[in-house]
Amino acid sequence: MFITENLEANVQKYPDKIYTSYNGREWTYREFFEKAQRVAAYFQNKGYQKEDIIALYSLNSDVFLVCYYGIQLGGFTVMPVNTKLAAPEIEYIFSNSEAKALIYDVRIEETVDQTSYSFEDLLVIGGEKDSLGKILEDESLLFTAAELAGENTAVVMYTSGTTGKPKGVMLTNNNVKAAGEIWSEAMSITESDRMLVSTPLFHCAASHVFVVPVTYKGGSIIIEEAFSPDKTLDMLQQESPTMFFGVPAMFSIILNLPDIKKVELPNLRLFGYGAAPMPYELVKTLKETFPNVAVQNLYGQTENAPAASTLKDHLALEKIGSVGEKLPQTDVQVVDEFGEPLPVGQVGEIVVKGPQVMKGYLRNPEATHQAIKNGWLYSGDLGKFDEDGLLYIVDRKKDMIIRGGENVYPVEVEEVLYQIPQLMESAVVGVPHEVYGEVPKAYAVLKNGQSITEEEIKSYCATQLAKYKVPFEVEFMEELPRNASGKVLKHTLRAKEKIG
Repeated sequence: MFITENLEANVQKYPDKIYTSYNGREWTYREFFEKAQRVAAYFQNKGYQKEDIIALYSLNSDVFLVCYYGIQLGGFTVMPVNTKLAAPEIEYIFSNSEAKALIYDVRIEETVDQTSYSFEDLLVIGGEKDSLGKILEDESLLFTAAELAGENTAVVMYTSGTTGKPKGVMLTNNNVKAAGEIWSEAMSITESDRMLVSTPLFHCAASHVFVVPVTYKGGSIIIEEAFSPDKTLDMLQQESPTMFFGVPAMFSIILNLPDIKKVELPNLRLFGYGAAPMPYELVKTLKETFPNVAVQNLYGQTENAPAASTLKDHLALEKIGSVGEKLPQTDVQVVDEFGEPLPVGQVGEIVVKGPQVMKGYLRNPEATHQAIKNGWLYSGDLGKFDEDGLLYIVDRKKDMIIRGGENVYPVEVEEVLYQIPQLMESAVVGVPHEVYGEVPKAYAVLKNGQSITEEEIKSYCATQLAKYKVPFEVEFMEELPRNASGKVLKHTLRAKEKIG
């Protein structure tokens, strides 16, 4: 069943069970579903057509999820929009998608006010103009069950645009349903699970790897507006979640909080992590600090809902750097430039096939044709399989550095930098060099109160890496530039070099 049908089934099964918890407000499955029906009914009564796109520009909240489900329930297409983008970037997404209506959060309306795109409808979440709040309480809005088909576009999510303009990924009802099935099986989710969501709900990881699968099994969602180290740690202790997801930088920050070793999380069973490689030292420290909590690496892209592979707890340290085995219902290969599968150990492009692979890019058949060939999604990630069938990401194709004819994979250098105890995090990019063409440069962020010199970093790297892989230069930064999903924006670092 589609995720909206699954939600309705949960209402019949667990009508009075708490489904969402946000800022002290709790909604049962029945209360939540009634509100979602009113959102659907509002747009139905306005005469919107099936698969019309409705933009959702909101910070994390229970209302965000009501709109996410309600829009799909009515047969329309929900388009969550990255709240960290600037006004021109948001206006491009509005215009490119030809969205019909906008639901926006009053807390970030200043950015909306700077755009000029014309919508048929504007609905506000919160504040004195809380028009959406009135809809959620309007019992006169009568919902009519929509006829949903598997290939209808349920969700459009724009890629982060780390290269060029962002593209609208079209995910169908079948795609989102598959994500719920795949991840609920891969993480052994049950109706007893309580998921703490601190990462942005507009991003596919929070919504499709956790909210949808936990809901699929009848669990509960605890929502934090945004990650905040002290508050997130308080919620982990006070709200009794069983699951939590973070990018490596979030775990690094939490593990560096004072008295972290005294913290007990008796109800937590799983730390999920993804979006960037988790260094050995960080995984080791996380497992030592919370020995009763399993860790699990989750790998995928917006274009596959996101679901490709997973590395489970029992292999977390033994197979460090791996993104694990292919997920249920999923096939993964590493191929050469002709699309032919490569032998174990050889590096090629990672391609993915399964019911979660997108319909295509919105209004961009050329990019769709480049990304999907014979049913295989070409990820743009370089990887390899080991003899046990586990997948390793070597790097993004575009991030590979060629120094004097030698391939340098930044992830490999970053792994070594993470071993240096004074460093909080680092990123490596290729920068121009008049002799070698390009050389690796490291950007490093120090832990609070720590110090280390550029030469000391280079000296340590020289004991762990071939000479051509050692960073040619190290620059210290207060923080690394990131997108909303936590990925380091390496193109920003490369652009910095060109300007500088």
